[in-house]
Amino acid sequence: MSDIKKIVLAYSGGLDTSIILKWLQQQYNAEVITFTADLGQGEELEPARKKAELLGVKQIYIDDLREEFVRDFVFPMFRANALYEGTYLLGTSIARPLIAKRLIEIAHEVGADAVAHGSTGKGNDQVRYELSAYALDPNIKVIAPWRIWDFKSRTDLIDFAEKNQIPVAKDKRGEAPFSVDANLLHSSSEGKVLEDPSQEPPPYVFMRTIAPEDAPDVATYIEIGFEKGDPVSINGVHMSPATLLTKLNEYGHDNGIGRLDLVENRYVGMKSRGIYETPGGTILLAAHRAIESLTLDREAAHLKDSIMPRYAELIYYGFWFAPEREMLQALIDKSQEHVEGTVRLKLYKGNTIVVGRSSPKSLYSDALVTFEDDRGAYDQKDAAGFIKLNALRLRTLAARKKLGDA
Repeated sequence: MSDIKKIVLAYSGGLDTSIILKWLQQQYNAEVITFTADLGQGEELEPARKKAELLGVKQIYIDDLREEFVRDFVFPMFRANALYEGTYLLGTSIARPLIAKRLIEIAHEVGADAVAHGSTGKGNDQVRYELSAYALDPNIKVIAPWRIWDFKSRTDLIDFAEKNQIPVAKDKRGEAPFSVDANLLHSSSEGKVLEDPSQEPPPYVFMRTIAPEDAPDVATYIEIGFEKGDPVSINGVHMSPATLLTKLNEYGHDNGIGRLDLVENRYVGMKSRGIYETPGGTILLAAHRAIESLTLDREAAHLKDSIMPRYAELIYYGFWFAPEREMLQALIDKSQEHVEGTVRLKLYKGNTIVVGRSSPKSLYSDALVTFEDDRGAYDQKDAAGFIKLNALRLRTLAARKKLGDA
């Protein structure tokens, strides 16, 4: 990579990526452009600009991607009701392809030779960033410093920072108690104090939700409106995607909703323990499944549920831009054409309870399900032939078994 003259770095402004920034400048004698994405992580981003300027960066990108993130990544994923390994709402996974997409766009804008990221060689994120980058630009060079530099310890990093006049906050001189990743959909905490999966996480780990036992003793009722599978309103008020998810996060936070303690299987092969908080997403998942229960045909719903684990796996593994994910997305989006209406929910002490749903496209029929059937909408005698036809192969198998036992 000796021909690299310009690099776009995914830059958080934290100590690690600041060290990476200086290391790239020295190692490649290259110009480094920084890109910081505002995905609703809740942090002030101007300090990242100032630190980049301090380190000699001339081109600094700080992009507000919150609406694009929710509209083009989170909502399409929620149309699928995607859960990795049955519980994880993929909050970190779904952010990485957007960051990679913007990295590549900036690289093209500035004529960069390479992009760089701060992910370690043990995690999933390195895979997600790089698969996305190569899918969008097959000729791009990707630099992953954690996989190639000679630093062996936190002390080595601190020494490098001090030698290169990189500010080191006092609380960064020791090991952080755990690592955090956050965006508008969720927060993720892992490592250090959380590495023993037999131990309950300490209360200070949680940042997006109050404890369920501390939530109000009175339930909160809300109503979410849907169009074509996406939420569009809360309590009758239409909102943009990012605004709506922000509001759901507030409801989830106040009612202690969305905590998850998970031991998951990383794509790179190891198991890891993570503490996830997805307050608004947890509410949204329950509401979306409720509106689908009214509006989706049985076989369409069952087919959609059957492909969901594969779809979730593709996102977790980093294949957002792969053709198989796009094919599944087309099927999922087709299923959402008539998924519209409203869902009423009761939020109470960590629970999201569906208490009502209605839709102008509903397939639910009072005339068919009522026990007071005096209109002839359903002839119960028809069920006899239906059962006999479905039992035919079972009766044939039973007859053969009877002959074999004779």
